[in-house]
Amino acid sequence: MSKLSQPATAPGVNGISVIHTQAHASGLQQVPQLVPAGPGGGGKAAPPSKQSKKSSPMDRNSDEYRQRRERNNMAVKKSRLKSKQKAQDTLQRVNQLKEENERLEAKIKLLTKELSVLKDLFLEHAHNLADNVQPVSTEATTTHSDNTGQ
Repeated sequence: MSKLSQPATAPGVNGISVIHTQAHASGLQQVPQLVPAGPGGGGKAAPPSKQSKKSSPMDRNSDEYRQRRERNNMAVKKSRLKSKQKAQDTLQRVNQLKEENERLEAKIKLLTKELSVLKDLFLEHAHNLADNVQPVSTEATTTHSDNTGQ
């Protein structure tokens, strides 16, 4: 009577296997089913808009081809000039920063020397003040009070 055959697996596109089931004798249509081929799942199919663009190759002698090539060549030239300009700007900025760094390092050296000189002057002045100040002794006060009592 009606007989079902085993599903046949065919290798698919983008990691998807297609399983075709054959219909039984009553004449029903085959219904394909999409099943992921590997354990990681399935892939994506390309959108129809992308597929139709590549369908007809252009004639290299056609006006449309020439226009596209010319536009592409201009775009490539513009992109390369922009890239070259960006590299030059970066190099110029690097040189400016190097010069500024050298100026700042020279300023640091100068300020460090100035700080050292000022520290030395301060310490010398503080040492001289300590030497000039004489501590008040008890001997001086007793002698002074003896002289006033007479």
